[in-house]
Amino acid sequence: MKIVILTGAGVSAESGISTFRDSEGLWEGHDVMEVASLQGWVKNQDLVLKFYNDRRRQLKEVKPNAAHEALIQLEDNNDVVVITQNVDNLHERAGSSNIVHLHGELNKVRCTKYPNDVRLWTEDLYTGDLSSAGYQLRPHIVWFGEDVPMLNTAVGEMRDADIAIIIGTSMQVYPAASLIGFVPDDCKVYYVDPKPHISWELKQRKNLEVIEKNAGVGVVELIDKILSECSCSRRSEVQHYYYFFTPSLNRCYFPVFSEQSVLKFTSPFIVEIYVFDGMFIPSKPNSF
Repeated sequence: MKIVILTGAGVSAESGISTFRDSEGLWEGHDVMEVASLQGWVKNQDLVLKFYNDRRRQLKEVKPNAAHEALIQLEDNNDVVVITQNVDNLHERAGSSNIVHLHGELNKVRCTKYPNDVRLWTEDLYTGDLSSAGYQLRPHIVWFGEDVPMLNTAVGEMRDADIAIIIGTSMQVYPAASLIGFVPDDCKVYYVDPKPHISWELKQRKNLEVIEKNAGVGVVELIDKILSECSCSRRSEVQHYYYFFTPSLNRCYFPVFSEQSVLKFTSPFIVEIYVFDGMFIPSKPNSF
């Protein structure tokens, strides 16, 4: 089963990371356009660098919470992709293995001249820190007005989803909020947020379930529910196999995929075998 998870600031807030904007449109006391736009970078590069240095230091003091850790359980028997709007690395630290960062990563920097020149960076970044090509390095963050390089990747993941889970996002920041519009019509959509905003895209979903709880509580409950339903589904999908038994010959297996619950033995030497969770359980032969 393909499960695609879209996370926003709410999933990291419970780890102690400030949400992107407060009610007055500020981010840690700054106008977001001063610290999250190309115009702000040109106007005051040192301010922008200090802002992200502070965020990078803060990241070392926090750890994944129950919501991050609960998502890992889904990977046991499913194809799971986490698409996050967050620039922290808490999903990685919790153990998620397939993560798409829509808005960049706090622990990476890139060349201001060649944007594909990206490198890991966990310490402070200053004016004068240069790329291998000799140009100033900047935070590897998608600022307002910039393209979102991973958007097409995220759209492709959404199109294949059997289940989509939205966690801790206002569904008002585009283009991220538009992603849910790409899931298949029969995709089950869950939305976990204490103050959910039902966007135009969500209003089009027939299979939407809203869980009005904080991520740490709502996600844990939702994962338990999904795992329980998946377990019941696997129990109902019993496959039937038969083999012909001849005393003088080796056994030969012939898989037969059938939804019939009652089997008709056409030979005294046909034995039914049930396959349940990888275990072979032979039934008694009709006769020998």
